[in-house]
Amino acid sequence: MTVVPRWEWRTFGESFAGAEKRLAALSPESVRESDELYLLSREADDSVKVRDELLDIKQLEQVNDDGLEQWRPVLKAPFPLSGATVDSALAALHASPPPRGRSSYTLDELVEEVVRPSRQLAAVPVRKRRAHYTVSGCMAELTDVRTDNGSTRTIAVESEDPARVLAAVRELGLDTRSNVSFPRGLKALLGIGARRYAAIDVGTNSVKFHIGERSADGGWRSVVDRAEITRLGESLGTGVLNPSPMKRTIDAIAGMVDEAGREGVDEIVAVGTAGLRIARNSADFVAAVKDRCGLDLEVISGDEEARLSYLAATSALDLGEGSLVVFETGGGSSQFTFGEGKRVDERFSLDVGAVGLTERFGLADVVSEKTLAGVFDELATELGRLDGRPTPAGLVAMGGAATNLAAVKHELATYDPDVVQGTVLGLAEIDRQIALYRTQTADERRRIVGLQPKRAEVILAGACIVHTVIAKLGRQSATVSDRGLRHGLLLERFG
Repeated sequence: MTVVPRWEWRTFGESFAGAEKRLAALSPESVRESDELYLLSREADDSVKVRDELLDIKQLEQVNDDGLEQWRPVLKAPFPLSGATVDSALAALHASPPPRGRSSYTLDELVEEVVRPSRQLAAVPVRKRRAHYTVSGCMAELTDVRTDNGSTRTIAVESEDPARVLAAVRELGLDTRSNVSFPRGLKALLGIGARRYAAIDVGTNSVKFHIGERSADGGWRSVVDRAEITRLGESLGTGVLNPSPMKRTIDAIAGMVDEAGREGVDEIVAVGTAGLRIARNSADFVAAVKDRCGLDLEVISGDEEARLSYLAATSALDLGEGSLVVFETGGGSSQFTFGEGKRVDERFSLDVGAVGLTERFGLADVVSEKTLAGVFDELATELGRLDGRPTPAGLVAMGGAATNLAAVKHELATYDPDVVQGTVLGLAEIDRQIALYRTQTADERRRIVGLQPKRAEVILAGACIVHTVIAKLGRQSATVSDRGLRHGLLLERFG
């Protein structure tokens, strides 16, 4: 028999207002009560339950642009379960298999010997009363859910056709609610589930977006981590943000807010950095973001930006002991934090960024050695605050320039944050890349493996800034951190 995955949308709550009136006008096609046992994981959201003496596993296949989830039934098995079937259930829950003690397991043995000893897993008895209806050609289910530790209600809509599911959700007037799968909703009810938070970092050159999932034990897992280059600071030498870059950036932020909703994010924090600190009309931009997205965008100081970047770096890298400098280069400014371990001794921001440098020296195209020498002369002056300082025991480079230099070093056709994180970037490698970028047009640079195409215009400027910082601090290399301000934000606000 062919198993066809189905698209599903579900919401939880005590009252569903108009949706319940719509369902009350219909006759339920069936009403059923059942006792089920859900196996829940702190690390995963696939559905693993026991109903009618069968182990039932459903796997989340994908989430579409409308936030609908496609689920595929992958296993139904009677008890006793074989060892291989138990392994399949644990794989769905992202849990380690137990030492092989049995060739088969009864339900009691599975719970007592496999689930309860695991810190990752929980076995939760659930009593359900389910009423089934048909809405817009879809199965709609209104369910009362009771557990030993709380109760809730949920409405679900499902079909093999995602368009029908979306139409039914809209007909029920529930399309403004978040889609939350049953395992995630149950974990939230019981206080054992992870919660999701998002951070948006609106920079001069790019908008960075991160969704992190915080488990009940305080650990974090990255769900989404990406950036869109929107060039908000394009032609910012005039002192004002221009309409086209503003529109591009607001469109990007709106898309990120929508994605956060589809991913079940509980809260979003958004900050603006150098470009918005500089622009005289930044308040207009902040108001436009609020009007379009309902999002409060906070323009933070350079010192605060540096502090949060330092927090992100020290929480994610093993940097040993001794003095530490963390710096982040952006489109409009560079942030520096000096400290040791978790202690911050000094932090400041300098108006030295890749976008402004590129525009002043024409670094988006082929440049002469004379022009390049002029760039380094200017950077020597603009970064003069670093002169005469003792060489730190550790130096961490953050930001798009550093991560792209690392990706090019590794020739990453597909960006891999785990490879970039912790990369040691030496002056010799940066010199090699500077020579490469200096002799190529932006279109030629876009063909370089590892370089994000939209950074082709500003990568030479960014590489020069990173090189100058490392050299001024008396080091031969820096350790690259893929984590940044957005990660520090989540730790600060929700950690």
